[in-house]
Amino acid sequence: MTGTAPAPPAPAPPTARHRRAVAAVAVLALAVALSLLVGANPLPPPLVVETLLGGGTDESRYVVLEQRVPRTLAGLAVGAALGVAGALIQAFTRNPLADPGILGVNAGAAFFVAVGITFLGVTSPFGYVWLACAGALVLTVLVYGIATAGRSAVDPVRMTLSGVAVGAVFAGLTTGLTLTHPDSFDRMRGWSAGSLLERGTDVLLPVLPLLVAGLLIAFLVAPALNSVALGTDVALAQGVSVGRVRVAVLAAVTLLAGSATAVAGPIVFVGLVVPHLVRWTVGTDQRRIVLGSLVVAPTLVLLADEVGRIAVLPSEMPVGVVTAFIGAPVLIALVRRRKASAL
Repeated sequence: MTGTAPAPPAPAPPTARHRRAVAAVAVLALAVALSLLVGANPLPPPLVVETLLGGGTDESRYVVLEQRVPRTLAGLAVGAALGVAGALIQAFTRNPLADPGILGVNAGAAFFVAVGITFLGVTSPFGYVWLACAGALVLTVLVYGIATAGRSAVDPVRMTLSGVAVGAVFAGLTTGLTLTHPDSFDRMRGWSAGSLLERGTDVLLPVLPLLVAGLLIAFLVAPALNSVALGTDVALAQGVSVGRVRVAVLAAVTLLAGSATAVAGPIVFVGLVVPHLVRWTVGTDQRRIVLGSLVVAPTLVLLADEVGRIAVLPSEMPVGVVTAFIGAPVLIALVRRRKASAL
């Protein structure tokens, strides 16, 4: 007896979550395209495409291949690092206002770089990397230690206040060093504002291994953060080693925030805003939040950089300034939303 084979099941319709994921990747691709097409030196889009394919003029090759492509790659790397670092800090501390900038991590990285430039004569990007990572680690441990002093758990408000206070102290020390050493100030002026200008492969390649290591640690520790986010007691009851998670998070944040700061200088609000935007879209699963931050944060950094390029000013506006303009209203909206939900 013969019969016809059963028809294969119809493919499942795309869910809203899948559509949002596709939309996020599409927006990132658009941001990358705009970063390559838009700049202070206007070039026709067909000429840009021709240059990327190996043709073009001498001018277009310099503008596209020597300026825009490295700058775009740097924006992707910096955005991914800051977004994932912010997601890790917010999940581990259970603090919705946690961010590498607000917790002083970026200020620590900047201070160590300033010390290296001023007293050690460090001028190479490779030297910036290790100094920035060391500063990020010192500040992360210091702020965490202050916030947990005499306590068994992290107090979100105390950690935020500790980060702001310690970060302000180190930012003041950095300003003092640069103002009292004019040569150092000239070298750090653009970097300290948070900029992707002239960030070539000589700056990006030294930090790439550290950045990749930080991302790998972040993805490995993300499942455990689902338990930690529910509280230390719940995490311990579920068999999660909170101590190991703490070490992993500190290592990942140090590598990610230190690498991003070494490349572009201190950029604020990216690690604060992006995890909230992703959380509204994908829910509270930390694995999805980390992955979503990896996509959304570079989009924000690239779009902010493009706004800074075309700003009607005598010179380009650093990406760190633009993200501050974007992040401040979003932060106010976050506070108002949380206040309204609490009523």
